[in-house]
Amino acid sequence: MSIVSSIFREYDIRGIYEKELNATSVKLLGYFLGEKVSGDKIVSIGYDARSHSPILKDYLTSGLNAAGCKVLDMGMVATPVNYYSNYIDINGLKTNASVMITGSHNPSEYNGFKMTLDRSPFFGEAIYALGEEIIANQTMQIEDNTKSQKVDIKTPYINFMVKEFAHLKNLSTKLVLDGGNGVADTVISDIFDALELNYEGLYLEPDGTFPNHHPDPSVEENLVDVKAALAKNGDIAFAYDGDADRIAVLTHKYNIKGDQMALLYALKMDKPTVIGEVKCSQVMYDELERRGAKAIMYKTGHSNLKVKMKETGADLACEVSGHIFFKHRYFGYDDAIYATLRMLELIADGIDLDAEIDALPTVFSTEEIKVETTEEEKFLIIDKVKELLKNPPAHFPNIRNIIDVDGVRINFDKGWGLVRASNTTPVLVTRFESTDKILAKEYEEKVNALILEAKESL
Repeated sequence: MSIVSSIFREYDIRGIYEKELNATSVKLLGYFLGEKVSGDKIVSIGYDARSHSPILKDYLTSGLNAAGCKVLDMGMVATPVNYYSNYIDINGLKTNASVMITGSHNPSEYNGFKMTLDRSPFFGEAIYALGEEIIANQTMQIEDNTKSQKVDIKTPYINFMVKEFAHLKNLSTKLVLDGGNGVADTVISDIFDALELNYEGLYLEPDGTFPNHHPDPSVEENLVDVKAALAKNGDIAFAYDGDADRIAVLTHKYNIKGDQMALLYALKMDKPTVIGEVKCSQVMYDELERRGAKAIMYKTGHSNLKVKMKETGADLACEVSGHIFFKHRYFGYDDAIYATLRMLELIADGIDLDAEIDALPTVFSTEEIKVETTEEEKFLIIDKVKELLKNPPAHFPNIRNIIDVDGVRINFDKGWGLVRASNTTPVLVTRFESTDKILAKEYEEKVNALILEAKESL
């Protein structure tokens, strides 16, 4: 079975186990990635709860060993614990790279690889070039060699969190946690127990078949049970995706989105620089600027945001979906467990989360709306939309300006519309926002008509 280029994505490598991610493709991934590792060529590997993750770990290890790497096996961990391995001394060793084997929030037959080289994301053109190298050498044979050194990263991670948030000990707030049967509870109960926090856990047991609900907290239907538990006996709730790098924060009144979380976190920072993706509300950018902070709009994607944070020295970054990146007091990567503790810190400091959200300007925003297309056409459609916007239809809303850092974000007089090509699936992603509910719908209809015209012109 030949290796397909579609598994090599903008931010990571992702595909179906056995069909696309198998002994051949994953050993080659290990080998050609290993060839790129510098220094002492020490690579730490962790994996999520999917039944095939340990199997893929063995394939990957064989490839890395063939490339002369020393492999450190973390076992089943959360993605942020995997990232943490890049920042600590491990039995006298310093890692030069890390790989997290995870399908994140994808269905259980999927898996994937998130890679870090020299503490920086391995993504974009580097992944595409790696894919071309692997495909060009797919007849290469790599023998089984699963030699590795088992290491404990969870304990130092837990100890760091307990020390960093010791002031939260015995916080009386009643917490509800929904692990979604992902890997959050490879560490979270240990941290919360050590801090003597008052919490109830739902679906904390890691189970890669995800028997209770899909592990994607950005989808409302996956929050039904945690909302019920919160309503019954809780003050605040948190839900996690499959690999615990993404968070949902729920009060009795709000499902607090990532851009709103950024505004809350920034309350306790002195004039921070905050990066948001193109899907973030204009309210976030305007409110940050009003407070004297610096707000930067950038591309969607965890790798993009990490690189931009390093480039700008930003304190914080966010995605609407719940990826939250702290450089302020942390390492600059997305960690839903750390974000939970920072939110509890705000509560302990007396901040009323609902009141803060209530005080923000009212806007009407759509969720992400996906428009089906093909891998071949999605970027062509974006280019055509840009062309059509140079001379828009007569009844098109007045355009104030256009931001094209990632797709097209069209700023109108009382809101905005976004069209961007997903980097992971064959869809266009759209979102619309206005201070006027009717206008938000009008923006959606007018931009969708433009997308249709672009599609029909191809």
